[in-house]
Amino acid sequence: MRILIFVVAYNAEKHITDTLSRIPKKWIAQNSFETLILDDASTDETMAVIADYIGSRSDLHITFLSNDQNLGYGGNQKKGYDFALKNNYDLVVLLHGDGQYAPEFLPQIIEPIVNRRADVVLGSRMINKFDALKGRMPFYKWVGNLVLTKMQNLMLGTQLSEFHTGYRAFNISALRGLPLDHNSNYYDFDTEIIIQLLDTGARIEEISIPTFYGDEVSYVNGFKYAWLILYTTLKSRLVRRGLLVDKRFKYSTDS
Repeated sequence: MRILIFVVAYNAEKHITDTLSRIPKKWIAQNSFETLILDDASTDETMAVIADYIGSRSDLHITFLSNDQNLGYGGNQKKGYDFALKNNYDLVVLLHGDGQYAPEFLPQIIEPIVNRRADVVLGSRMINKFDALKGRMPFYKWVGNLVLTKMQNLMLGTQLSEFHTGYRAFNISALRGLPLDHNSNYYDFDTEIIIQLLDTGARIEEISIPTFYGDEVSYVNGFKYAWLILYTTLKSRLVRRGLLVDKRFKYSTDS
């Protein structure tokens, strides 16, 4: 399979090289893959740091792109998945440049897709819930994650342990036909794409990953995020029942 490691970066000058260096070298040598680093118009020295690093790691097969203007977390993902689709990769895995998600788990997160058990794999920090606290997840985020996930499971009829992980791998075929262009440019993009994948019958598997919170900066407004994902989740169910219209949840297979 042609694998794309898609690294989203914004003001990640302190963490980006360490994150890339932690991608398992033995695994790199055994797989056919490339790396896309997409900088979202960082205001620090992220671009310069990445440019310096590229020359030292030819084994990562890095393509480095930088947005002229900030597209937002969701907007940056749209651009990356569009790159993966247009360049005919078989699998794309999302990795954050700030090191919050362990690159060492790349082999585990793609394995269910490579072995065709799943179309989507989510790296969950909440399968072993209390381990997330040991990994320094702030208590208010831990509680919010549990409560929001519980409410989304009830609305969607699912049993996921976590909707709010940013560590995800996708079979490219599962992304084809999704109306991603209509999705949010904000952090609720992560919820929208899960709902779209559920609606279109994608097989989703979760694996347990470690939690690490360090000195990385969070740009998420917690109250805005919670409101948006609950509103979006409820609205998606009303759309599927024919009570509302929303282009995010209209698919080519719908009559």
